[in-house]
Amino acid sequence: MENNTALPQEDPGKIVGILAYCTGIGLIIAFVMNADQKNKSELGVFHLRQSLGLFITSISMMIISFMFVFIPILGWMIVMLINLAYIGVFVFWIMGLISAINGEKKALPLVGQLYQNLLKGIK
Repeated sequence: MENNTALPQEDPGKIVGILAYCTGIGLIIAFVMNADQKNKSELGVFHLRQSLGLFITSISMMIISFMFVFIPILGWMIVMLINLAYIGVFVFWIMGLISAINGEKKALPLVGQLYQNLLKGIK
């Protein structure tokens, strides 16, 4: 007697979404996977936008922090505030990753809808 139990097929959009949150290299791999028609889905595109938005936000914060680090006292306080804001970016990253793992299209608080609107060119 044969046991022909098929493994459940993983949604390619879910895989793209999870990869999008795994470092910059994972984001690039997710973009390449999403370009293939068999992997393209609304879920994958949604998480690509969210992840790219977080990536752009963190790079922007790093650049701004670098500019202010050379200004004594006031600049250093601004840098400390930006460094505290990295905690929020990390929390948003965790929330987005959990949403991708669960296969949900849940926008990040405060910035998720902004990312979807600004990056709507990603299809």
